[in-house]
Amino acid sequence: MRQALSLAQLAEALREVPVGAVVVRDGEIIGRGFNTPIGASDPTAHAEIAALRDAARHLKNYRLPGCELFVTLEPCAMCAGAILHSRIARLVYGARDLKTGVHGSVIDLFAVERLNHHTTVVGGVLSEECSQRLSQFFAERRSRRDQVT
Repeated sequence: MRQALSLAQLAEALREVPVGAVVVRDGEIIGRGFNTPIGASDPTAHAEIAALRDAARHLKNYRLPGCELFVTLEPCAMCAGAILHSRIARLVYGARDLKTGVHGSVIDLFAVERLNHHTTVVGGVLSEECSQRLSQFFAERRSRRDQVT
């Protein structure tokens, strides 16, 4: 999770929402990503998607069996779909996302029994650090906006 937090800093340096993610297999990081939807003009450029793509290129396979995804924020529906389709074995996330999180904050897509793959999910890992980074980012963003008006 510390590596994901470091990647979140890279997103923040680009004025993106500070979310970072890593894919790990057998204790080795094989995929890295951070948010870039603003700079890339790409609504799918979330940290999880970037990390999954990086890992898939590394393994030369769109399936990622036996892999774990560590991300600083509870995934949205789009990212949850990608996590499930890629067959990630375990998801570990930091902060809850009360507006778009789909591991119980809004809905729980990971609990839908009818889906053909199930990912084990652990939430709240380093949640204080992950939440603080996001809160600070949005506070600074509001402050800048207020100074302009």
